[in-house]
Amino acid sequence: MDWRQSSSRRRRKRADAFYNRGLSALLIAPVTLLAMASLDWFLVKQALRIEFRDVQWITTAELSDWLANSHRSQPILLDVRTRAEWEVSHLPSASAGLIRRPIRRGARGNFKETPIVTYCSVGYRSAKAARRLRADGYNHCKTSKAQFSRWANGGRPLLHGDQVVRQVHPYSTYWAGLLQPAVRAPISPSP
Repeated sequence: MDWRQSSSRRRRKRADAFYNRGLSALLIAPVTLLAMASLDWFLVKQALRIEFRDVQWITTAELSDWLANSHRSQPILLDVRTRAEWEVSHLPSASAGLIRRPIRRGARGNFKETPIVTYCSVGYRSAKAARRLRADGYNHCKTSKAQFSRWANGGRPLLHGDQVVRQVHPYSTYWAGLLQPAVRAPISPSP
């Protein structure tokens, strides 16, 4: 009888262990999914840093402080997003469109020494633009590290024309996850 009790105990222990693992998996799954989203963003940022090692990065906090400091030479903000993204919202005093036109229009004196900050939704397009500008001799060009989504999520000012707004075009449904629901504009269907 002793062997039957120990066999029964082993089965019960195995069943309890199986149940506990299943319950743990159910509890851990949502946390894992959230971590995977963070991990995706972490991997994107790492890939950008590797791809664009030659580009100078600036955080949204640093950019916000710079723009608030009236004693410091203000940068030209160059929005390199699509027209559809720009029309939803953009940073105050930002320029959109071709790279060279806003620089010449906004700079005084030596264009190549004017501080420039490029930005886009995620970082790839702005880093590419910053690289191109630096290759063209614009020595003080940086790109925003955490990009437009972090700016909007932080409640910093955005404009649509002359009106202050809160929403941002998410670029795509994939990148929409970077935006808090309150600041995420609906994506218009492609024609």
